[in-house]
Amino acid sequence: MRMIFMGPPGAGKGTQAKFVAEHFGIPAISTGDIFRANVSQGTPLGVEAKRYMDAGDYVPDEVTNLMVRNRIDEDDATPGFLLDGYPRTLAQVEELDGMIAFTGHSLDAVVVLTVDEDELVARLVQRAQVEGRADDTEDVIRRRQEVYAEQTEPLIGVYRDRGLLVEVDGMGEVADVTKRIFDALDDLPQS
Repeated sequence: MRMIFMGPPGAGKGTQAKFVAEHFGIPAISTGDIFRANVSQGTPLGVEAKRYMDAGDYVPDEVTNLMVRNRIDEDDATPGFLLDGYPRTLAQVEELDGMIAFTGHSLDAVVVLTVDEDELVARLVQRAQVEGRADDTEDVIRRRQEVYAEQTEPLIGVYRDRGLLVEVDGMGEVADVTKRIFDALDDLPQS
């Protein structure tokens, strides 16, 4: 199973990705984790990414793409993977298409968690308070939602047109959302 998890910040992608990846016996691959691993290991890509991260800038596509390519080439990703946080742009969609096609496989599903914007903001404000993230104010959180809408939502249309999109209501208890995801994946046509 090769899939992507999408949704705005606070939708619960990371939480749900762990359950789904474990169920299918595939790694949940988060770009944030990839960045942190490369930085902590001092890889050439990590050193380059750190320059951008320290400046508060997005890591350029070419660096992100190489990190993702390297990660999905690892042995544990041979049977499949779940990507969380990638792709984020149309250019990254094309790059990922090439990576997967190169292996002779295809993408199986793109799961999009949908959550009411006010609920997302409430979740992230609460998380910021619990984790002591003073810079995660409501204004900053709302801006991140806008950036997601501008940059990432166009990808949803691409995957909808390809027949890969699985939209799941991300509201409610974690276990309920997990069940909805599995029910939606069970309903996919078998290839």
